[in-house]
Amino acid sequence: MQVEATQLPVELQVLAERIVAALRDEAARFTATGSMPQITLAAANFIRVIDPGNQLPGYEGVWRNARHERCGCLTFNSDGSFYAEYDLFCPHPTDARWFIEMVTAWGQADSLRVEAQLIKNLA
Repeated sequence: MQVEATQLPVELQVLAERIVAALRDEAARFTATGSMPQITLAAANFIRVIDPGNQLPGYEGVWRNARHERCGCLTFNSDGSFYAEYDLFCPHPTDARWFIEMVTAWGQADSLRVEAQLIKNLA
């Protein structure tokens, strides 16, 4: 089944920009200067989806790296909530015991939360 890319509605476009900026800011806290990925809204490809529970529309966006591998997503649910993640896969800049897997953001328009997901560095 071929799914066609779509534009976000204006109200979601504004929220998406805030989410992307929050992901970028969080990524900057945990990556070395010059090695942070370029997290931009323009690079995400969105499709319109239907929530199977209530038949209302939502949107799913995906970021892909240079090898066309999925490296992040931004999902707007029909209830107004969202979830986003972007892969970093880098060592913690100040604590060698940790590895930064990704940055995530979630919430609703009035309550955006963001954090880095850390995993134990087994090296």
